[in-house]
Amino acid sequence: MKKIFLLALVAVLGINSSNAQETAKKIKATAAKTVKVNGAGMVFASETIDYGTIAHNSNGKREFVFTNNGTKPLIITNTQGSCGCTVPTSPKEPIAPGAKGVIGVQYATDRVGPFTKTVTVTSNAEGQATKILTIKGVVLDDNASKS
Repeated sequence: MKKIFLLALVAVLGINSSNAQETAKKIKATAAKTVKVNGAGMVFASETIDYGTIAHNSNGKREFVFTNNGTKPLIITNTQGSCGCTVPTSPKEPIAPGAKGVIGVQYATDRVGPFTKTVTVTSNAEGQATKILTIKGVVLDDNASKS
């Protein structure tokens, strides 16, 4: 009986320890994203947009949302798609410290099949003057999207 009790106790302690470690990892990851930077900073809500499976010629517009987590205005000097089928847009005005901004992207959904493309963002962000964002998904042909 003592062995069963001891085994159950060890199992419960092991699970609690594992859960505590996972919680600590999540807290650290969240804290790392919200750390203030001396200078301009850029933290994205997500660096990847998954279109999923979309219909041929459907709306290919999506947005990357970011926050300037720095102490100085963030200036985006350039955004460049990895090919002509990926057209990004960016704010022309500086993004104030603590403010949010949006980088739009338009994927040409007239191209059928799976895709993975990138958008390169150039800015004055401290330690990350160049940032690579990713879009991915699958565009169905007209026959597949009707079924």
